[in-house]
Amino acid sequence: MTNSVKFSSTVMPVLFAIMFALLVPTTAHADELPKVRFVTSEGAFELELRPDVAPKTVDNFISYVNDGFYDGTVFHRVIAGFMIQGGGFDEKMSRKPTKAPIVNEGVATLPNLRGTVAMARTNAPDSATSQFFINLAQNDFLNVGVRGAGYAVFGKVTDGMGVVDRIAAAPTGHRQGMADVPLQHVIIESVSMVTSED
Repeated sequence: MTNSVKFSSTVMPVLFAIMFALLVPTTAHADELPKVRFVTSEGAFELELRPDVAPKTVDNFISYVNDGFYDGTVFHRVIAGFMIQGGGFDEKMSRKPTKAPIVNEGVATLPNLRGTVAMARTNAPDSATSQFFINLAQNDFLNVGVRGAGYAVFGKVTDGMGVVDRIAAAPTGHRQGMADVPLQHVIIESVSMVTSED
């Protein structure tokens, strides 16, 4: 009897402290999420990335950012009311060589809502490399489980959605066998990580 009283008086407060720590989210979490700034020929916007949900996807994207891969590429597929896609072609509409494809980290808890950024891919679920798209609407049919593996959302626009909408309004046509290409290039001039000093 004495042992059980001693256990409850010393261990129980520790257990309650651990449970409380697990249940209460940290307020610093949002401040710690990586942010990326795009400067385009139509203006600038920022993305907040979610490595807590899609760690391999975010690592892959950041590696392309740090390599300067996106600088000088274009938004090559623009469909008003749907999405804008970039990260794969230069101004001559030549496809840039990429790293190996990554696994699809799409999850139902991070759906393709307006303003979210997701990885573009082929029909094969694990085929995404450098190309990404920004959703202009709530595109439920792109979510995990609706039509298969879905498209992995890994962040969202936190500043400059007006610039994204301006890009979406660009007149488009056919170019080099591709449809929905802006008639006047929308150039991604630079992409960089946002630091606390910015």
